[in-house]
Amino acid sequence: MNLQTIGLTEQINNDFLAGKPSEEMIIGRVALEHKHMYRVWTEHGDLLCEVSGKFNFEALSREDYPAVGDWVMLKPRVEEGKGTIFSVMPRFSKFSRKSAGRTAEEQIVAANVDSVFLVNSLNDDLNLRRIERYLLLTWESGANPIIVLSKADLCENLEEKLGEVEAIAFGGVPVIAISAELKTGIEKLEPYLQPGKTIALLGSSGVGKSTLTNLLLGDQKQVVKEIREGDDKGRHATTHRELIQLPNGSVLIDTPGMRELQLWESSEGLTETFSDIDELAENCRFRDCKHQDEPGCAVVSAIEEGILPAGRLTSYNKLQKELAYIERKADKRAQTEEQKKWKNITKQMRHKKKIN
Repeated sequence: MNLQTIGLTEQINNDFLAGKPSEEMIIGRVALEHKHMYRVWTEHGDLLCEVSGKFNFEALSREDYPAVGDWVMLKPRVEEGKGTIFSVMPRFSKFSRKSAGRTAEEQIVAANVDSVFLVNSLNDDLNLRRIERYLLLTWESGANPIIVLSKADLCENLEEKLGEVEAIAFGGVPVIAISAELKTGIEKLEPYLQPGKTIALLGSSGVGKSTLTNLLLGDQKQVVKEIREGDDKGRHATTHRELIQLPNGSVLIDTPGMRELQLWESSEGLTETFSDIDELAENCRFRDCKHQDEPGCAVVSAIEEGILPAGRLTSYNKLQKELAYIERKADKRAQTEEQKKWKNITKQMRHKKKIN
């Protein structure tokens, strides 16, 4: 396998060569994550890998472990079709969300992604607040967002829906309507599907990600389930994240539909996603204006004049509160990890002392 065609950049390769401890080590890309095992693309083909004992001992959180899209340093056992992962190369982007549950733990959905196709269905399930949330996390990830509106053939008021989405797509985010059924709009995705580039497909269950994947592949690799009668909603098909190489050389990461998308440390993404509110806030009378009942608030005035939808400010305030909560939880998690780190160091020192 030619690693350059699946996204190996000069910077990633230099990082690998700089940290390479022996000639036995090679570089590969994580294509599929099993439970405690990883399917890795290498110059020797696919290898089923696990992390080394040292790697596992030193890992402090889930973020330290490989994720789909990661480049890893490994020692291959080609004759067995297996290998051992010793380290993860620095990521240039990562799309993360908070893991389900009450713990403040990061879940990396996709790593080393150039662009993210945020797939949303043009039916009654179209949700502008959900799109804002996806945009926020995509900007924070370091990748470029592209909003893809699927099932355009089922939408009777297409121009109206496009206008609503374009109104929240700040920062030059492209908004592309497609129909897999009629095969329209697909050509507008081609500029982002270049050899060596990686694109992640993200969206809720049933919006048509697997159908789009099959269309780009030219075959039925991904299982597709028919839409439900009565509400035009698709049904969940993809069950895991996986790297898929397209015929033109670009790489796609198809992901399971997300029933919930909890934020993860996205303060910079908030500014990008709500740049309209930030620009208006520059004209508020008070620098610390909360945009509630303060006199001279430019944001509230814009809402009263019909310039800014009230839902935008409600969403902005809600996401700010959610991020503040995540930050408090993350601080506690960092303290716990620091304690775990020192316990590991103490344990190693005692072990060495015992041997000597």
